[in-house]
Amino acid sequence: MKMRHGAFAYTWDLVGDPAGAERIAGLGVSTVTLQAAYHSVRAITPWHPRHRVVQAEHAAAYFRLRPDRWRGRLRPYPPSWGVSDEDRFGTALAALAEAGLRAEAWMVLTHSTVLGREAPDLTVRNAYGESYPYALCPAQPDVHEYALTLVREVCEQYDVPALMLEACGWLGAEHAGHHEKTSGAHLSACGRALLSICLCPACRAGLAGRGLDVEELARDVRAAVDGELQEGVPAGTSLDDVLGRERAQALYGHRGQVIGDLVRAVAALAGGRELLLMATDDPQVTGPDVGIDLASFDAPVDAYVLKYWGQEEAAVAQVKAAASRTDVPLVANLTVLEDGHARIPALAADLVAGGARQLRYYHAGLGSPARLASVRAAARLKESSC
Repeated sequence: MKMRHGAFAYTWDLVGDPAGAERIAGLGVSTVTLQAAYHSVRAITPWHPRHRVVQAEHAAAYFRLRPDRWRGRLRPYPPSWGVSDEDRFGTALAALAEAGLRAEAWMVLTHSTVLGREAPDLTVRNAYGESYPYALCPAQPDVHEYALTLVREVCEQYDVPALMLEACGWLGAEHAGHHEKTSGAHLSACGRALLSICLCPACRAGLAGRGLDVEELARDVRAAVDGELQEGVPAGTSLDDVLGRERAQALYGHRGQVIGDLVRAVAALAGGRELLLMATDDPQVTGPDVGIDLASFDAPVDAYVLKYWGQEEAAVAQVKAAASRTDVPLVANLTVLEDGHARIPALAADLVAGGARQLRYYHAGLGSPARLASVRAAARLKESSC
């Protein structure tokens, strides 16, 4: 896998800004991870000549929508903000190509509040029977087909060399949205993981097929969560502690099978394009980066995109641990949006030395001049240095 430096970008960073693509090229990166299907967000646009804040009210497809291709219950919405362009992804791709940049299609598959509200029976449902509308459950056949249609439409319409898959599994209890009021109860990481277990009908069937008594599982989850919330009794340090190793492994096996089936189906549609899977090496984790066991996950991916945000020493230890567990190339996702961004060049070098084969910087459209200068400095790390 060739060493590349890349930056994330939104279509609204480029469409309507004649200088946008050249500005990203000036960072020294060769690749742009460009949003093709994305969740709702409020974003700053410091450089755009026509706007400063984009309020993307709902999840949307930024590529050209062909209504006759969508036959299932779930159909993406077009964006209704910013410039008027029915193919913002294609317009942005053309601008990036003209600037000599390689573009990857950034695809968020199971994170859509607008669709979850329309079809609550297709969303993640916790042990209390409560729906998470932002989280479409990938075990549901309609969600699986929706995700594949997103991929199929991008692959049929655009000559992109790679797909970066985000939210390719379950989103769980942790979700930054609305005016979040869930932190004061002090649920542990294990408690949040318990609230992230999906027990929708499709997941119940999958878990029962692995020999679990799903009603007993739901009762045990509720007892452990209520023990934390109402009595202050820690649930444990991991799902193994609460559920027992056998039941936890059955849960992870169900998740791994569903995620693997989706990735294999995507690979069949990708036509030889690189598949980059946003992941984390912990099957307990739910969220935009799928929790999997890197050592045993057997779906055909070309690289795992691992997020190294936060404390530097932990990031270096994590990349070394991941590299020791898999032969699949690792792409390090670094953010320049946090304090300490001046250390990004040194951290990038350390991550490459620790086993990362490529680097992606988050985010070309959101960074201040000083933060983008850190990207520019990090991108001077050449292939010969790796």
